[in-house]
Amino acid sequence: MNKITSKLIAPTFLLFSLNTQASPTLAIEDGLLGLYSAENIEITTGRCQDCATIPQARWYFKKELIAVPKKGVPIAGFSKTAFSLQEAINEQNNNALPPLIWLGSQHVIPHARLNDSGTMLTEASGLTSPFSIIDKIPSNLSYWNDSTLQFFKQRDVRLRGELTDKGFIARTVWPLDFKIDANANLNALKADESLKSLVQYENGGAKSAYESRLLWEKTPGVAKEVAGKAVLAFMLNGAQGDDDEAHGGHFAVVTGRMETDGNYSRWLVNNYYNLASNSEKGIIAGVTPMDKYLTDLNSGQNFYRPSYMLVAVLKNDNVPAQFQATTNRIYNQFYRNDFVYDHSRNNCAGVSIDTLRALGWNIPMRGVESQLKASAAYFYVAATEMSLTKGRAIYDYLNTETTRLFPAVTFDAIGEDLLLGANQWSRKLYTDHNPTTPFMRQIGEDIEAIYFVRIPQIPSSRAFGLAPVYSFDQYLQQAPADRSQWKIVPTTPNPLPERLKDGAALKLQSPSLIPLPIAAVLMFIMGGLTWLIRKLLKRRARN
Repeated sequence: MNKITSKLIAPTFLLFSLNTQASPTLAIEDGLLGLYSAENIEITTGRCQDCATIPQARWYFKKELIAVPKKGVPIAGFSKTAFSLQEAINEQNNNALPPLIWLGSQHVIPHARLNDSGTMLTEASGLTSPFSIIDKIPSNLSYWNDSTLQFFKQRDVRLRGELTDKGFIARTVWPLDFKIDANANLNALKADESLKSLVQYENGGAKSAYESRLLWEKTPGVAKEVAGKAVLAFMLNGAQGDDDEAHGGHFAVVTGRMETDGNYSRWLVNNYYNLASNSEKGIIAGVTPMDKYLTDLNSGQNFYRPSYMLVAVLKNDNVPAQFQATTNRIYNQFYRNDFVYDHSRNNCAGVSIDTLRALGWNIPMRGVESQLKASAAYFYVAATEMSLTKGRAIYDYLNTETTRLFPAVTFDAIGEDLLLGANQWSRKLYTDHNPTTPFMRQIGEDIEAIYFVRIPQIPSSRAFGLAPVYSFDQYLQQAPADRSQWKIVPTTPNPLPERLKDGAALKLQSPSLIPLPIAAVLMFIMGGLTWLIRKLLKRRARN
């Protein structure tokens, strides 16, 4: 344990022995984190000087509690020259841990109940402690209120937070009835159902009941024997109810292991967010436990929108371990700014599905919205907004392949191919339409069950969210027609210091404000105007 870790932890144990009866577990002693054993990590902050995590990653988490590999434990590397998905795959080490895991809190209470007033908690052991919650980030629009308390006091909860002389201060509150039902009977998609209809059920299901549904199993009854097996899961978060820039939703890929009670709070979510700005909810891109990703009181996705998850249960670790190892390296390149987040070209959906495809999963593409529409929108937005930058942005949105652009389309394409392919790959019924690769064959050999999970929004001060959109036209229908009426949550810039940039980060260039097809159109128009002017001048000269 390093000095920073000792300073962080020792005082809280002193407080525990003097002032409270609570008996929390250290986050590093809480068992698995994804596929990794917690015994191989230690808690520190981004200011650590003796950990192997790269300085760029530490800078982004300088004020946060993180888990890093202990000395001697392999850690993901990176390329110093350029970012390449293929290089990340070729150099992956399945035993290497992520550069960091964002925990946010030192302590975990695995099982507790809140009293009616939300001022005391009682652990499963019977021990009690004063209960309070972490302060709200000033820019955060969604926060705990009486409806939140009414939701949580009806159920058992899992907590992440800090132990103080005033009791336990929670940062994350996870409802323990949010779990995979491994005893469920097969309930496959019906003729009139699709993954899209499940997502759009009751306008996105923000107020619906929680649901865990077994969609497929390789052999009858095998889904009832999934405890301890690996998972590769796909997370889709819905549209926010009061942020008109967020109707597209969000996407992430998850790795972990099934637990006997169906609890998935310790699975790891690979969450790509824009590093160049400070999130109004305090979100930082990174690998983070599911309970923190969904139910952190400030940054938790399910405090401001519904979510949906497709879970593939696999009999061994090969597939999720390959994905996680590759992603661990990608995060190092991301923190180094060797590539940057872009809402159209490199967003949460694009980076995730690019990684799956590079590993060998031939997820079918669905094409772009429209080159003609993209060109027309460029001229319209550039003229009306008096901004080539905004014109370029809308052009890129409409000219990006939709499985890389819209999280809902990404989720749908992956899920549809997984459900269609599971039988074919597992029975070796390969087709020319979707030829298999070693990675796909491995999925086919290992996959045992597929679940769909609907996770409703947790009541709070935030408006209820909606289903995410599947197209740009749907986006325009869901957002106010008058852009001046859009509700937009402002953010502040968060640039990586120049002193921390090297390698590819020093060579990155912004795309031209005028795309090549648009430049060609402009040249054609200018050429036509030049020809017309010359013709008119010649006619005038003859007269």
